[in-house]
Amino acid sequence: MDLTLKIWRQAGPEAKGEMKTYPISGVEDDMSFLEMLDFLNEELIENGVEPVVFDHDCREGICGMCSLFINGEAHGPGRKVTTCQLHMREFSSGDTIYIEPFRAKAFPVIKDLMVDRTSFDRIQRAGGYISVNTSGNTIDANSIPVRKNDADRAFDAATCIGCGACVATCKNSSAMLFVSAKVSQFSLLPQGQPEARDRVLSMVNQMDLEGFGNCTNTGACEVECPKGISLENIARMNRDYLFASLSSNK
Repeated sequence: MDLTLKIWRQAGPEAKGEMKTYPISGVEDDMSFLEMLDFLNEELIENGVEPVVFDHDCREGICGMCSLFINGEAHGPGRKVTTCQLHMREFSSGDTIYIEPFRAKAFPVIKDLMVDRTSFDRIQRAGGYISVNTSGNTIDANSIPVRKNDADRAFDAATCIGCGACVATCKNSSAMLFVSAKVSQFSLLPQGQPEARDRVLSMVNQMDLEGFGNCTNTGACEVECPKGISLENIARMNRDYLFASLSSNK
């Protein structure tokens, strides 16, 4: 397969970036998208050209590191797949593929296709935890009954891998889908109730401080999410936030 790659190159956060063109031949259908980039980088290194920097880790659709904007779509064509799960059989020989980093004020470019997503980590630290009794009188993990429906919805929310596709896809660079998933996975369970009010207030406040935009109910985030996180989580978080705001003594 012969391809023309248009790749965003940027030397650093303050540097001016631009699209560079790289023709590539010998790409196999069963290569993953990241393997194709590895193949390109091998050629660049052999030719004395600096390789393209991009994030990757597990390559199993779990970690969320492989976040690329491919032909105008987060994680490229297809639904409920990450970039590392995207295979080159989705493209045809002769295609031109545009590859860019996720673009958002809260996701500044580090270099080339790699962006800084530590804003998500700070939102998590603001409230993404539950109380644990470490006094020596700990409670067994399965001692609190949880309704099957609630457990299923909490698990669905917990499948969010924090890749940022929702932010990259949203016209306002909103992180509402990510934050609502992290709030919901706790708010649906009895173990998450002790911090429920403070959690939603703190995490939403941190989201705003990080510079993410507001949600306008377009729904593109759910469509492009590789784990299919539902917009229902945003509605739940909005209800929790309103209740916490009205009942807060802060």
